[in-house]
Amino acid sequence: MKKLFLASYFAGAASQFPAFAGEDVTGKKVVFIPTAGLHEMSARDREALDYINRTDKEALQNLGFIVEDLEISSAPGDVIEKSISNADCIFVCGGSTFFLLQELKRTGADKLISRHIEAGKLYAATSAGSLVLQKDIVADGVDDPKFGPELNGDYSALGFIDFYMYVHYGSNYWGDDDEYIRKYYADLDYKKLNDKQAVIVRGDKIEIVTASEK
Repeated sequence: MKKLFLASYFAGAASQFPAFAGEDVTGKKVVFIPTAGLHEMSARDREALDYINRTDKEALQNLGFIVEDLEISSAPGDVIEKSISNADCIFVCGGSTFFLLQELKRTGADKLISRHIEAGKLYAATSAGSLVLQKDIVADGVDDPKFGPELNGDYSALGFIDFYMYVHYGSNYWGDDDEYIRKYYADLDYKKLNDKQAVIVRGDKIEIVTASEK
């Protein structure tokens, strides 16, 4: 049974993870994949993404996980297979969905991760790491296909969910969120998530959970 925790920003929704997992994760291993953030970006965007990755990692550690980094675009194939296979949970960071999808496909990690999801391994993610579980990814004017040139226009993704997600809703990272949705998502079956929300999937059951305000 697939068990997915697809967040806009994992650290913002992490308080909902224990109930989703249904088990104590203390001492369990999570493989932490930051590859989506390796594309070219401005210094401002780099600072913001580094903050998100750092706080996501801290949130996983605070839950009790032992975190192991795995950068799939440069790791040897046997290291990728061993790290993912030995982990109790797979975590994929945010960044460029196009670059991430390109590297997942190029290395074969897409098929490896898919097999582990199908076998019931926990999968959690922030932003791009969540979006690659759609049936395909959307060129929405925010993320640029130029970051995945080796995809050659094939944006088919892992396909574990049959809807789309608009992440970071309410943060206005790219201007007016509702305007972006009208322009790029109006004809899609989508769910919008703010940075305290996650879509959780257990088998065929899907719901959106929201972390309480502190």
